Amino acid sequence: MNKPASKQIEVQIMGQSYLLACPVGGESSLLDAVERVDTAMCRIRDAGKVKARDRIAVLASLNLAFELSQKESAPATPTAPSHGTTLNGAAAGTSPQAKTRLDDLMRRLDQTLGSDGQLL
Repeated sequence: MNKPASKQIEVQIMGQSYLLACPVGGESSLLDAVERVDTAMCRIRDAGKVKARDRIAVLASLNLAFELSQKESAPATPTAPSHGTTLNGAAAGTSPQAKTRLDDLMRRLDQTLGSDGQLL
């Protein structure tokens, strides 16, 4: 018989359970990704400015995508220590321009989500 191409793994993100499909052999990578997402979402939640889970998820995904794009566009030099800058502005060292862009993004997100706070 053929081995299954994927398996299901139950994970917790911000206290909520999710059943995720995972390629066989990719469990470690998936669990690392879950840990990053959970950490990012909990950090935003714990900052206390955003309460809705869907908004926290959007901000966390934007922060992670921003960090990834920074790493991809960085020149191939030895890694410098991180200064903890994120899009949500919670970290020290956020520039006024980034804060303005974040405020604009938050306004547009609020308008898009409307009063029901639902993304989908």
